[in-house]
Amino acid sequence: MTPKTKKRDLLDELIREHLAEGKHPKELLEEGGLLKQLTQELVQKCLEAEMDTHLGYEKNERAGKSAENRRNGYTKKVLKSEQGEVTLGVPRDRNGEFEPLVVAKHQTRLAGLDSKVIALYARGMTVRDIQAQLEEMYGVEISPTLISNVTNAVMDDVKAWQSRPLDAVYPIMWIDALQVKIRHDNRVVNKAVHLVLAVTEAGQKELLGIWIAEHEGAKFWLSVFSELKNRGVKDVLIACADGLAGIDEALVAAFPEVMVQTCIVHMVRNSTKYVSYKDRKELCADLKNIYQAIDEKQGLDALDVFCTKWDKKYSMIGKSWRHHWDKIIPMYLFPEQIRRTIYTTNAIESMNMTLRKASRNHRIFPDDASAIKVLYLAAGNIAKKWTMPIRNWGEARNWLAIEFKGRLPLD
Repeated sequence: MTPKTKKRDLLDELIREHLAEGKHPKELLEEGGLLKQLTQELVQKCLEAEMDTHLGYEKNERAGKSAENRRNGYTKKVLKSEQGEVTLGVPRDRNGEFEPLVVAKHQTRLAGLDSKVIALYARGMTVRDIQAQLEEMYGVEISPTLISNVTNAVMDDVKAWQSRPLDAVYPIMWIDALQVKIRHDNRVVNKAVHLVLAVTEAGQKELLGIWIAEHEGAKFWLSVFSELKNRGVKDVLIACADGLAGIDEALVAAFPEVMVQTCIVHMVRNSTKYVSYKDRKELCADLKNIYQAIDEKQGLDALDVFCTKWDKKYSMIGKSWRHHWDKIIPMYLFPEQIRRTIYTTNAIESMNMTLRKASRNHRIFPDDASAIKVLYLAAGNIAKKWTMPIRNWGEARNWLAIEFKGRLPLD
């Protein structure tokens, strides 16, 4: 019989004994259940083994007269764990030299509980919510201060992530912002959380950074793009953004050859904001004729037709499309299936929706760092799903390599 089989048989026997006592299977995982008992026994055995190694002889062996150090009883220690509170006896030695590794001095939690706290925080739960959740699920009482300390440890990871090296070239970059409420100088202000999401040469989405500012403008955006350049970014082929003050000037200043594309989703949304419900379906169909046109000429003809039809009722829509036309037409360089990849910020808007959900429970953040901490953890959960290249990337990449000759190598 192999050691693995012996362990399995032992577990089977323990579970059978538990059920034979008339207990419900769920009680295996509850407070005082078998899992908690096994956890406690396992950690205690590890402590005893560490002391054996430290002294050089096992507990039931005689130390010998020449032994310089001996056991000296136990110190009671209560640890918080995923199975509730676990009470241990930490062995002592007479010389006071023993320092266990499995449960270090001043440690108050078993490994695993911290990750649970961080996971709950990443899903937008407040400190008080996490406290109540852990007490309900595991019977563990954890102070708000302790939870804050656990989540504050993430800030080291945030700083490392925010300064990590980046790729030299990003074919596509989307830029957007969302609003959060943050305490600042004894008052609550709305601040913009700015996000830069990009597509790598391999077609994978990558969040390049998170920045918070009360006021945005060309100067702010230039500082963001300068930071990206200092982290290794040398070129961006297409940047897609909408409605962000000063961003176009900053993009061109930082990356002179960048093609700036207005987000069509934003254009349509802004166009229909004040349109009567009974007109909306027909008007959207006419707008679709513009942005789904085969080329720029057909798109401009469709815009003329739209203005002739709707200017008397909604004159500002046609004026807005003509005003932004120079930043709409880049999409006509590409076939329809590739345009969908380039001209819309759906990718970043999908991410924003998840980030808003994570920040919604935090009605007011105490400071910028707290907001970035929550959004960084939530973004990490989103990034776990980015395992595949974006749709039609192989074809889109080849088109980009031809259109931006010499800036993106062909496969």
